[in-house]
Amino acid sequence: MATQYYTATSLDGFLADQNNSLDWLFEVEDDGQTEGETSGFVAQVGALCMGATTYEWVRANDGAESWAKWYGDLPCWVFTHRDLPAIPGANLRFVSGEVASVHKEMAEAAGAKNIWLMGGGELVGQFDDAGLLDEIIASVAPVTLGSGAQLLPRRIPASRLRLTELKQFGQFAMLTYQVRS
Repeated sequence: MATQYYTATSLDGFLADQNNSLDWLFEVEDDGQTEGETSGFVAQVGALCMGATTYEWVRANDGAESWAKWYGDLPCWVFTHRDLPAIPGANLRFVSGEVASVHKEMAEAAGAKNIWLMGGGELVGQFDDAGLLDEIIASVAPVTLGSGAQLLPRRIPASRLRLTELKQFGQFAMLTYQVRS
């Protein structure tokens, strides 16, 4: 089991634009490989988590149908300090506090499968701070945003990152890094 940050980023290192939108991502020309790549990743996931901003974007833009298609009944922890409406049919747990105790719950739920840290970057940084981040898998899109939500607003020195895989699908370059403690 691995705790993986699997995400898409702009060439200049942003997850979302200054309005917390991911619309830029869906403007990238897709040759049909993206869905297969993502489906293959999700098949190895036993639990996922995300921050409130990511959850709100997914809820507003994808809704219940897309949630069921992509995540099915995977248990999902949403880190938030606010009351958020649930997506109907989604297996959600709204939480706050330290990531270490929540990670333990996620690991139990995931069993032998992986934990997917969907975003945002600050939340993933907290997992790294706690020594709980095993991999960063970033699909780099051919677009620059200039500002927005950073991929990972933390310094992780090169001595802790090891490139383990590099591949291209469509217009994306997927970089996989092992994160060492």
